[in-house]
Amino acid sequence: MSTIKKLQKMLPEKIDCLLVTCEKNQRYLTGLNYTDGYVVVGKEKAFLLADFRYIEVAKRCESDDLTVIVLENAKLTLGNVFADNGYKNIGFEDGAMTVAALEGLKNKFPNVNFVPCGGLVEEMRVAKTEDEVEKVIKAQRIAEQALDRLLGLMTPNMTEIEVALELEYGMRKLGAEKPSFDTIAVSGSASSLPHGEPRNIKLEKGFLTLDYGALYQGYCSDMTRTIVIGKADDEMKKVYNTVLKAQLAALDFVAAGKKGCDCDKVARDIIYGAGYEGCFGHSLGHGVGMFIHENPRLAGMWDKPLEVGAIVTVEPGIYLEGKYGVRIEDMVWLKENESVNLTNAPKELIELF
Repeated sequence: MSTIKKLQKMLPEKIDCLLVTCEKNQRYLTGLNYTDGYVVVGKEKAFLLADFRYIEVAKRCESDDLTVIVLENAKLTLGNVFADNGYKNIGFEDGAMTVAALEGLKNKFPNVNFVPCGGLVEEMRVAKTEDEVEKVIKAQRIAEQALDRLLGLMTPNMTEIEVALELEYGMRKLGAEKPSFDTIAVSGSASSLPHGEPRNIKLEKGFLTLDYGALYQGYCSDMTRTIVIGKADDEMKKVYNTVLKAQLAALDFVAAGKKGCDCDKVARDIIYGAGYEGCFGHSLGHGVGMFIHENPRLAGMWDKPLEVGAIVTVEPGIYLEGKYGVRIEDMVWLKENESVNLTNAPKELIELF
């Protein structure tokens, strides 16, 4: 069943159609990667509205489920779709649309009713198809190859920015559309910042955190590895091994049907039990797909069962303020009867220079 057909079956009775404005959701439903257009999904018909810049490639997405229309004037073209199909109650993605955009639509179309519909497409995207999983795996293999390439050319005179750029260049050269998010490459005392930004300084001695991913055909990968510039002392080894123990325990525990909060607790109990209470300030993980952060969540407040087909990260960390930090992250596909780790990169402690 196509994504359009699946969405049509999910549309609530209170709306006549869903106006999809989130670009990634548009791509998910139609296969077209574009901006400045609309997807309108009614209960019997669906329409892709694209302007002249995209119309040639948009026509390749046309099917029995989807009609492509040239978007010459938003008010006229979108208004015709509403009027010709009798759409009076228009659902919209309130999690993706700005207040200004909504007010603009209300001004253009005063005779229709706009109804907030939450994240209908986001709900669909939680459980990945095998084709989607293959794209995530491809993105992950690109990221892993980029890391292998980086480790072969790193020098102690490189800056954090240069390390990040080499990772990103390697991923693009290997077939990525682009990085799936801004690459984190922080060393020394800056490694205590979970989302630190690469600096224009030479690599500091101590831990180097590399958190990055590739975007391949619209799908993200996400991985973190922490290596050592120089030699690790006993305390550094303890921190690293504690994070690794917590991650391995969580990887062994996480599965479809288990609650995200329980998965988080498995790793958190190990880290806190080792004497690092308060040093693991973020959640254990999150869903990955077309967005780098999406549902479900492996977090203390997420008491829902994890869905079959979801891809989630498992990324515990320890951060000692002003000193250093360690994070290790893999992605896991939650199948019906097993959890499959999609990350192949080794996790033994690497010391360079």
